[in-house]
Amino acid sequence: MFSKVASLVLVGAAQAEFVPGVTREAMNVRKEFAKNATNLATIEIPENFDSEANWPKCAKVIGDIRDQSNCGCCWAFAAASAASDRLCIATQGKVVQPFSANDVCFCASWDGCNGGDITTPWEHIKRGAVSGGQVDGLEDFKGFCSAWPFGHCHHHGPQRDDPYPDEGQPGCPSRTSPRCPRKCDKDATSDHQDFASDKYGFSGRILQVSGADSIAQAIMEGGPVETAFDVYGDFENYAGGIYRHTSGSMMGGHAVRIVGFGVENGEKYWKVANSWNPYWGEKGYFRIARGNNECGIEDMVTASPADATWSKAADIVV
Repeated sequence: MFSKVASLVLVGAAQAEFVPGVTREAMNVRKEFAKNATNLATIEIPENFDSEANWPKCAKVIGDIRDQSNCGCCWAFAAASAASDRLCIATQGKVVQPFSANDVCFCASWDGCNGGDITTPWEHIKRGAVSGGQVDGLEDFKGFCSAWPFGHCHHHGPQRDDPYPDEGQPGCPSRTSPRCPRKCDKDATSDHQDFASDKYGFSGRILQVSGADSIAQAIMEGGPVETAFDVYGDFENYAGGIYRHTSGSMMGGHAVRIVGFGVENGEKYWKVANSWNPYWGEKGYFRIARGNNECGIEDMVTASPADATWSKAADIVV
């Protein structure tokens, strides 16, 4: 059965239990930050902006949709992906590689699959993180240092043409955190075989921004950013369109990557990359109402600063 609200498409389906990837404490920190933040952009904000189109040299990495498996590591995936984008953009397309979610999730925090926040992963990446794509190189990022160790899953919403098993079903069991990786994978190419020398990090303070216009400016100046929002029952049935919460109880916090924004039929939206595989939603993305702090998505975003200097971790001057 289909239910349409404006341009939103929801599909009713049996759902796996939602595993919050951002803790309630971390979501409250974001809310407190928003209370004292200033939402004043210093540049003109256009109606539409898409990072992949604006930085074509980095389109491959910006367009990479990952899969966090059955592990509450969205907080690390969103950071690893946004940092990959910003590294590429800051180096004007000279460094096109994915940061390893395996490194960020299991080395930045002891909590790993049990959830986290959206500041800790950036502190880890700032110090230095290695490269790494998905377990099978689905997105054509192969040969990097430390790949994600778990397989793909169908997460929430309609199955459609998603070939992967549901969370909790054979092939997609609930995952526990492995140890922090200390060496590169055996199939890493020669230029990504040494764990210590593979690390990139950045200098400068971690960017923290609140409010629609300030977030839009941050994206336009430096690339995609990490954010989090409250997931309600109706979001689990998302299949396309601009999402606004209308029904269902609150399930928990979820971290994602905002890559752009736009307007459709007069309604402003954020374009957001999820980590629930490229078959989910709108080819791995979803759109959500912009300008009214829908589900807390505009409370606070994090990223490396636009003027950050990226370099091999051994050369970083903090």
